[in-house]
Amino acid sequence: MDEPPTSPAQLSTIHSFNSGSTDHTTSRPESKSKSVHVPKKRFRKLKYPSFSRRSGNLKEFRLYELKSATNNFSLTSKLGEGGFGPVYTGTIKSQRDAATDLRVAVKQLGTRGFQGHKEWVTEVNMLGIVQHPNLVKLVGYCAEDHEKGIQRLLVYEYMPNRCVEYHLSNRSGTLLTWPMRLKIAQDTARGLAYLHEGMDFQVIFRDFKSSNILLDDQWNAKLSDFGLARLGPKEGDSHVTTRVVGTMGYSAPEYIQTGRLTSKNDVYSYGVFLYELITGRRPMDRNRPKGEQNLLEWVRPYLDDKTFQLIVDPKLKGQYSLRSALKLSLIANKCLSSNPKSRPEMSEVLEMVNKIVAAQSETLPKSPLQVPVPFDAFDVALKASENEIMENEGKTTTSINAKHGDSAWFPRVWSCKPLATC
Repeated sequence: MDEPPTSPAQLSTIHSFNSGSTDHTTSRPESKSKSVHVPKKRFRKLKYPSFSRRSGNLKEFRLYELKSATNNFSLTSKLGEGGFGPVYTGTIKSQRDAATDLRVAVKQLGTRGFQGHKEWVTEVNMLGIVQHPNLVKLVGYCAEDHEKGIQRLLVYEYMPNRCVEYHLSNRSGTLLTWPMRLKIAQDTARGLAYLHEGMDFQVIFRDFKSSNILLDDQWNAKLSDFGLARLGPKEGDSHVTTRVVGTMGYSAPEYIQTGRLTSKNDVYSYGVFLYELITGRRPMDRNRPKGEQNLLEWVRPYLDDKTFQLIVDPKLKGQYSLRSALKLSLIANKCLSSNPKSRPEMSEVLEMVNKIVAAQSETLPKSPLQVPVPFDAFDVALKASENEIMENEGKTTTSINAKHGDSAWFPRVWSCKPLATC
């Protein structure tokens, strides 16, 4: 049975995004001893966050302010509509300088009942305290009674270059060049690494996909839409058990089958996304011929150095580094391992992507934060192949082939089935 909606006055007392009867943490029996053995991990899961800091970070807007900012939510101000509800662009006064106008995006909760309200509360709770250059900034929120019922809105920084999914499609007039795609891979890996490993608590994004990756005016990539995010397992727990939600083609097979959620679900989704960047194709596309609808199944026969270029996005017109594209596919294969324990941590993924970006002949701007984690196995995994896919390190040369090692996920490519989407 659904819980009654939380009133605006109760928002400051919410202590977890895992509220609701459908989500719960699976725990092991606690030891009687107060001392707990902490496994050697690169990240800390010591405590859950205190959301009491949220009010100092976010502005609570009045409904009339957002009506004024968006020209009364006019069609001319409407940017689009997602699972949460319609999104409008508007202008407000900067909190730092009242004389300066700040362009924002205003998301209005649609009529989705308790689940929509729960996702709204999740975003307010989390983005009020979780801040990073590769996460979209939440400026404030509004929760106000109205004749049509309580109005719930979220106010974000405006991202003028839309989402990655749009620019990979044929609808966009702007081509994402290969260096831009590598930068996006780096930015998103950095954002996920921060959520998983950069705080005293862990956040599992749970809905990582190209349409939730927005681009600012400098084409920096930022993760958005945290309505389905969940806190990671508490210390001593192996996973969080939830109802299965997400987007078709991105969720890890073990999560779909069991509902047991770990950060490795995000890692799997990231692997799918890397193939999106390489191929320019969506993970599931019913408009393509039957054998090409599932992206992972379609790329399977081409993952060697002789045929790999057949799956690279034709919109690039050959203007890319085959060497770095092959390396990126190796990272994707590691992320897509059928055994979740074999998938790398996102900090390890970031280190691998950093090496590819650094090897590019074209200098790319660096994001302000990095998660430096040594990962020597990366150099071993990326041994040279034939012709131009060579790395002369005095070691035995091996071929990048889908039948070996990092492509072990292929025999168990899962058949997609409908999921609850955001």
